[in-house]
Amino acid sequence: MAPSSVDRSAPLPPLAMADVEAPGLPEGSNAVYYRLAYTDGQQLRPYSQARWSQPPAQLVQQRLREQLGQRRAILKADDGAAQARDPARGGALPLVLRVELEEFSQLFSSPGDSVAAVRMRATLVDLTPAGEVLRGQKVFVAQVPARSADAAGGVQALSEAATQCANELSAWIDAASAK
Repeated sequence: MAPSSVDRSAPLPPLAMADVEAPGLPEGSNAVYYRLAYTDGQQLRPYSQARWSQPPAQLVQQRLREQLGQRRAILKADDGAAQARDPARGGALPLVLRVELEEFSQLFSSPGDSVAAVRMRATLVDLTPAGEVLRGQKVFVAQVPARSADAAGGVQALSEAATQCANELSAWIDAASAK
């Protein structure tokens, strides 16, 4: 058997991660949101009795840190440790990841049929003495069918969709940081 060109078990260089921003959601809200595509898909509506334990941006940030942290140290972008030079990268500063959560809601195509819709934009930059250098930017989209047409079904599907995006983002960072 030929050796693999990429060792998936080897630890990777640290990554600095900025707080996840959520420009598409009401700031600080922990409501579970849905949209009725069959009437007005642009209007974001909160379930009256359903709440997340934290705002969705914080929950997504936790999921990303868990996923990305499996093979590398994840630093806070505004922390002093993120400004330490990485000997594994020839003394360069760690790459910085910024994520914007653009969509995080349950989307109903009819009263009994819905999907979880998660959309996030990731930007990976190198910090250099001359300023930031873009390493890559990509939009990740996941739609997962909800098992029921209610908040519980939406929450479960949104969790699965966020995990799907986190897995795809992790693979993308691995490829982008290897360049």
